[in-house]
Amino acid sequence: MNIHTYQSSSGRDLIREYIDSLTEKEQVDAFSVLRCMERGEFEKIQFKQWQKRIYEVYFFKYNRLFYVIADKQNLYLLHACRKQKNRTEKKDKKIVIKRTKELGKQLGKNFI
Repeated sequence: MNIHTYQSSSGRDLIREYIDSLTEKEQVDAFSVLRCMERGEFEKIQFKQWQKRIYEVYFFKYNRLFYVIADKQNLYLLHACRKQKNRTEKKDKKIVIKRTKELGKQLGKNFI
């Protein structure tokens, strides 16, 4: 499966920047999770449906990645954040929904 990360309008890879800001142990776990996703080995990671066709995957305690699967070949990472409470923070929720709608327009699909 091809994994695509969210790029800002200026071309910054925001997902990669988040992962790079983590501790070494967190980075190792993040890349392990991404490798499992790339191979389609979702049974080896902890993920759940977040909202409609948006999923979240947990790694190293409190970190999360939000993503959508566009088709059998392509997975798009939308947002990465640290879980602060038992539910998604409002600002993170807004970011995920906004990016999902942007991606849907680009691909001509309706994810949300």
